[in-house]
Amino acid sequence: MTTNVQRSSQEWHELLTRSRFKPTKSMGQNFLTDISVVEDITRFADLDADDLVVEIGPGLGILTRQLIASGAEVIGVELDRELARFLREDLREYRTFRLVEQDARYIVPEILTDNRPYKVAANLPYSVATVILRNLMESGHPPTRMTVMVQREVAERMTADPGQMSLLGLATDLYADSEIVLIVPATVFVPPPKVESAVVRMDIRPELRGTATQRDRMFELATMAFQRKRKTVSNGLAMGLNRSKQELDIILESAGVDPMRRPQTLNVDEWLKIAASLP
Repeated sequence: MTTNVQRSSQEWHELLTRSRFKPTKSMGQNFLTDISVVEDITRFADLDADDLVVEIGPGLGILTRQLIASGAEVIGVELDRELARFLREDLREYRTFRLVEQDARYIVPEILTDNRPYKVAANLPYSVATVILRNLMESGHPPTRMTVMVQREVAERMTADPGQMSLLGLATDLYADSEIVLIVPATVFVPPPKVESAVVRMDIRPELRGTATQRDRMFELATMAFQRKRKTVSNGLAMGLNRSKQELDIILESAGVDPMRRPQTLNVDEWLKIAASLP
């Protein structure tokens, strides 16, 4: 483990006060200053010296330094050019850290990690968190674990049970076993966001349910239904597929799904059964 890496919370406040960096709203930037939060994220990530960890949006590097201190090899992905320049200079002495200047929405994990197993730890920009998560989960080379801080509302959608399900919840449940492990108040950020945050730990499933064709079809059908989520599954799919409700009722019943249910009440297995019945 690398020692003497982390600044104190007071030092982070002072750095922000005297630095030229101003959080950019368009990039969803809110700088974290509380050391205890990054200590918790690193602990939940369960890192050791053999791990490769990808950090999305390092910012000024408060989580980055904690990840380096764990002994893991760290790849930071930063879009902001000024922050990238700062990080290269500020962390130049740490040989286990590498910075990639890129938009995390479009990273190709196989290339970024050279096909090595990896984990993800990040304080994700709120505005693009969902896109980044799905890009990683649905890639041909997903991480083994993701420990990410997102807006609390997003975290609750990611980990929702049937009854409160969404497309993001379906995707998360398909690809990972997930739980909220920490609630983070707005006061630990500069500037404070208007909402609370939450840390979600996601253990990626080594084997996915259904075939690739069924999974693709599941998302197509679920998207149709959630676009009309106040309607029953039968009505929503009938409208989306331009087929009769009577026909959809028969198909859904044969799949073991009550046609009168709302889309947010269905779980992944039920959607996969529908997808298999509506190829």
